[in-house]
Amino acid sequence: MKVAVYSQMYQEDTLQYVMELLDELEKEHAVIAIEKEFHDFLSETHSSANYSTFTDAKGLDSSFDMFVSFGGDGTILRATTFVKDSGIPIVGVNTGRLGFLSTFSKEEVRKVVQEFKKGSYTIVERSLVEVDKGADIPELNGLHFALNEITVSRKDTTSMITVETYLNNEYLTSYWADGLIISTPTGSTGYSLSCGGPVIEPTAKSLVLTPIAPHNLNARPLVISDDTEIRLKVSGREDNHLISLDSRIASVENGKEIRIKKADFVIKMIEYASESFLKTLRNKLLWGEDSRN
Repeated sequence: MKVAVYSQMYQEDTLQYVMELLDELEKEHAVIAIEKEFHDFLSETHSSANYSTFTDAKGLDSSFDMFVSFGGDGTILRATTFVKDSGIPIVGVNTGRLGFLSTFSKEEVRKVVQEFKKGSYTIVERSLVEVDKGADIPELNGLHFALNEITVSRKDTTSMITVETYLNNEYLTSYWADGLIISTPTGSTGYSLSCGGPVIEPTAKSLVLTPIAPHNLNARPLVISDDTEIRLKVSGREDNHLISLDSRIASVENGKEIRIKKADFVIKMIEYASESFLKTLRNKLLWGEDSRN
């Protein structure tokens, strides 16, 4: 077994569970690699000399069986920038509030290894969206894809922007709003949901266009096929607007054409039999509970 370990959480209570995971992996004689910055932090208080390291540029390849992310959903979004198109399956160990991506309880972290060894899991492929690489946006540092969503939004102003939108070269509409979210099914439970978008099952072959605080009140979230190419052009009072790919943000000149489509690779997520998407949905949204109490 070959396992990569990553976290952005450097609190002592997180380290307790990281060390439990490492102990369980060592029992299985696993080959372990730890993200370089997190490895350096661990080295200050714990012995980690026997572990190799990786960065977002080197140290990971398709020979790894599992990538374990400690933190919340945001940590998993960051984890995808390490995994990229390598095909390494990701599992999230939640160290805070229940997330839609990071669902495994930290108190049961040893089961991550035990259930993986028993084969009590499935691999779920999550689609991504990407900005056309020809868009020339240096701030993205070559990472043009997003697991949750790509969003265009206003910058340095309280005024709304106009987002001229085309689907497969056919004009759809011009959203007059604070911005527009292009969400994957995975991202449907994120920013899009908070802006009124629908919940979509993660393996559905669709994308969602969700306007952010639209002025034209007849503008509603739109579900489209994931083989649709989306073309956007933003105008407004300022010279620039923002584009965000999950947690990565860049400034883009108004009037610049942005082409968005489904990426040509997927992110593999490990879904344990005990931690399904539907179970998470019920727990997170309190479905099935008697609200009269």
